[in-house]
Amino acid sequence: MPAKGTKPAMTTQGALAGLKVIDLSRVLGGPYCTQILGDHGADVIKVEPPQGDETRGWGPPFRDGVASYYAGVNRNKRGIVLDLKQPQAREALLGLLEGADVLVENFKPGTLDKWGMDVESLALRFPRLIHCRISGFGADGPLGGLPGYDAAVQAMVGLMSVNGEPDGAPTRIGVPVVDLATGLNAVIGILMAIREREVSGRGQFVETALYDCGFSLLHPHLANHFMSGQTPQRSGNAHPNITPYDVFETATVPIFLAVGNDGQFARLCTLLGQPALAQDGRFANNGERNRHREALTRALTGLLAGHDGEKLAEDLIRAGVPCGPVLSVPEAVRHPHTRHREMVVTRGDYTGTGSPIKLSRTPASYRLLPPALGEHDDEVLGRST
Repeated sequence: MPAKGTKPAMTTQGALAGLKVIDLSRVLGGPYCTQILGDHGADVIKVEPPQGDETRGWGPPFRDGVASYYAGVNRNKRGIVLDLKQPQAREALLGLLEGADVLVENFKPGTLDKWGMDVESLALRFPRLIHCRISGFGADGPLGGLPGYDAAVQAMVGLMSVNGEPDGAPTRIGVPVVDLATGLNAVIGILMAIREREVSGRGQFVETALYDCGFSLLHPHLANHFMSGQTPQRSGNAHPNITPYDVFETATVPIFLAVGNDGQFARLCTLLGQPALAQDGRFANNGERNRHREALTRALTGLLAGHDGEKLAEDLIRAGVPCGPVLSVPEAVRHPHTRHREMVVTRGDYTGTGSPIKLSRTPASYRLLPPALGEHDDEVLGRST
């Protein structure tokens, strides 16, 4: 990555090289989407209001006055400032859209309409433009146009109701899974529209709403509810459909057993020195193991108590039994496989999460640091801040 303030080297690197993206989004879902596009070669121009993306202040921690939250999802972008409440700024944006392939925005539905840039007007003026909107609830319907945030949507769609201990309260999932899933779905939708444009020559409107994406994540709870009519309940770390699929204590660190079939269960029992356990009629198949879940949990708890968790987890997974030690975030960062998979990116004083999308000929690249506010005004707009 070049140092801040230096002109980035234009590169043909990446599967999306040559794609120009205008990013009006802020916070998480949109920036996460556009960072993925940028990592894979797109030229992403991040347009911020004069006060900047609010996540610049979502800390600590901070470095050079900018929060880690912002830095985590805004690399590989050129940054400019436009006050879109002003007519001249809107004209500048329209000028940028003349040569753009994709527009990503997460304004409250109706905001662009007030500025004369509604979906229909943009499609008429820029017929090849792919316009992606990320919103809380979509533009219409009982909640249409209302603002949405990850945690509130987790609550509304039922995710919190199935997360937490059985005797505890509904619990927010510890990462903003709705925002992240919405950003991922936005990338998928944009790439679908790009593919279709190769056939039709026309762009289209792509919409991903937090509400829809959060609801779509409810597997297997929705499938269970649709078939049984029962209300899904919280099960802590355990799985509602599979046993043993839970955290177990060992003599050292806890481990998670994720046993998905009878062969894996038999191998688990053998490695624990109790092959006969797999022949017990109560545990002969997943259905029986679920019906006798408490007895199985007691048996496994006793067998695991004397083992070194990390060693046992490695022995089990190498034997084909899905299993892993429960690690902290720093421990996961230090894990040798994390480094081998290039999931930590370091450039100077910047450290970030690597791209999980691995392409053999056109891999992700990390060309630009997260931009300072208005860093590329002169380069993109021909003026200084």
